[in-house]
Amino acid sequence: MNIQDFLSPDDVAIDVAPLKKQKLLLLHLANKAGSRLGLPPDELFKELSKREELGSTGVGDGVAIPHARFNQVDKPFGMLFRFRQPIEFGALDGKPVDIVFLLLLPESANGGHLSALACVARKLRKPAVIGSLRKAANAAEAFRLLASE
Repeated sequence: MNIQDFLSPDDVAIDVAPLKKQKLLLLHLANKAGSRLGLPPDELFKELSKREELGSTGVGDGVAIPHARFNQVDKPFGMLFRFRQPIEFGALDGKPVDIVFLLLLPESANGGHLSALACVARKLRKPAVIGSLRKAANAAEAFRLLASE
């Protein structure tokens, strides 16, 4: 599975204004994804919040991969956000987060869907990729960086 299988250039945003709290970030992500998929943002927010309660999806080095499963989603869907300023996210390494990859997965436990999460995690743990994303001049360049790796 490749990132472009579940991330489109239209779903990449850079230099997003920072939010002050993790819950506000999750609500922002739920609203954006809800409008793109025609799903109720409050349901998305509830499931994303439940997932964060299990343990932070802030994986370290300024990266978070909030994700959750939904029965209304029939294939993986992703959105990438780069914030102007890092925000506190309760990441495993204690560092604030400036790169967030939202991933919504189908409810069914299908190995192909799990590979979407693995694909994102592999890309976003490479220091060269993260460094390039932080320097990307625009959303199209950020998408190309992820799609080309």
